[in-house]
This record gives sequence, C-alpha cells and structure tokens, in this order.
Amino acid sequence: MRKAIYPGSFDPVTMGHMDIIKRAANIFDELIVAVLDNKVKTPLFSVEERVNILEDLTGEFSNVRVTSYSGLLVNACKEFEAPVIVRGLRAVTDFEYELQMSQTNRKLADSKIDTIFLNTDLRYAYLSSSTVKEVASFGGDISAFVPKPVADLTYAKFNSVG
Repeated sequence: MRKAIYPGSFDPVTMGHMDIIKRAANIFDELIVAVLDNKVKTPLFSVEERVNILEDLTGEFSNVRVTSYSGLLVNACKEFEAPVIVRGLRAVTDFEYELQMSQTNRKLADSKIDTIFLNTDLRYAYLSSSTVKEVASFGGDISAFVPKPVADLTYAKFNSVG
C-alpha cells in the first residue's frame, strides 16, 4: 500500500492546499492530511476546527484521512506508518526551504522517509494562508482563494463580510 502524509498548518486551508490534496489522493492509496498543532504560534482556527474543516472538504475522497500532530514530522510519519511526505511548491524560495527540511527529515528518520514535491497549480502560485488572513482581516474578497465554507468561517473569525 502506498501511503503518504501531507502536513501543514492549514490556517486556513486554501484552494492551493485542496489542489495538492486532490492530486496526492490520486497518487497514493492512502493520504493522511496532518494538521500541525504548533504551540508556538497563535492560529486563527483551533486544531480541532482545522481538522473538522478539512474532514468536511475531503469527504469525497475515500482514501484521505485527516488528523493532527505535534512535534517532529518524522515522528508523525512513524506513528501513521507513512514513509512519504507530500509538499507543495509555489516558487523557488519554497524549494530552498523544503529541500532543507526534506533532507533533515530523511536524516532524522535514518533514510526511511522520502519527500515528494508537487508543483502548485499556476492559479494558486501566489497564494498563502497568511495572505488569505490579511485580506480577510480587512474585509477583502477571499472567495477565489479558499473554498466557500472556509471563506464564511474566516470572515466570521474577523467579524467581517466579504
């Protein structure tokens, strides 16, 4: 069975994230979408909210499971028995960081974990969760950036209308 993990903060989940999930779900028998519980950052959505949102958005995929993790990604890979990490790349700057992380993860896992990179669809190459939050915080239109349910929830967090 080909199993992979797609980790991220998904705060909020974007159309770019959804594109990577759909494509990775077509490649792997099982895809685990793993929401990072980072105690250092203050997210817009709680871990539970992000997991619930992603479960709703990925319900059509029988081979996608959504969960959360904290700590080192390699430990989550071991826990979920996922030998492959999926990462999306938007630009060269993403590649430099992601290459360093993939090499570190491979070293930490005694070469038992590989990372594959999926180039982001050009429609979403500029898109980040940070951008979505900034636009939404000023009441800007985020409907092209995130699925409608995510836009509604994001506006509600900021008490604004898109």
